[in-house]
Amino acid sequence: MKLSNSYVPELDATYFFTPNIAAELIAAVSPHRVSTRNGVDAGDVWLLPPTLTLQYHFTQLDSVKPYVGAGVNYTHFFGANAGSLTNPKYDDSFGAALQAGADIPLGNNWYANLDVKKIYIDTTARFSNSAVRANVDIDPWVVGVGVGYKF
Repeated sequence: MKLSNSYVPELDATYFFTPNIAAELIAAVSPHRVSTRNGVDAGDVWLLPPTLTLQYHFTQLDSVKPYVGAGVNYTHFFGANAGSLTNPKYDDSFGAALQAGADIPLGNNWYANLDVKKIYIDTTARFSNSAVRANVDIDPWVVGVGVGYKF
C-alpha cells in the first residue's frame, strides 16, 4: 500500500526549558489517496499525526540557530473512504520521529524557521470486512518553512 503526498500547513509550538533544550509539539491534519503497489485504488484517508520532539539548540552562532531533535509520534487515521477495496479501516500508530532545523533571527523576537522531520508511521490496513489486510509503512519526510515569534 502507498499513500499520496500531501501539502498542508502545520502548527508548531516550542517551549524552551533552557536556552539550549526545548520541546516542540507539531500538529497537522493531512488527506491522502491510498493505492496498492500495483495501482488499485484503495480510497482515501485522513491522518492526524501529532509529534512531540525534544530538541537541542546550538546557540553559539548569531545569524543562524541550528537544532536537532528526537521524539515520538502518534498517528490517528480517520475519515477513510472506500475505493475499489471496500470497508477500509486503519490501526492508529505510535512511532519515532527525528528532526533537524534552524531558526534565523529576523529581529524584534521574530524568526524564520526551516526544518525537516522523518516520522515513522506504520499501520495495518484492513479492507472488505478484514478479508484483505496489508501492513503499511508510511514513514514520511516532513519539510517545514515558517515564521515564528518568541515570547
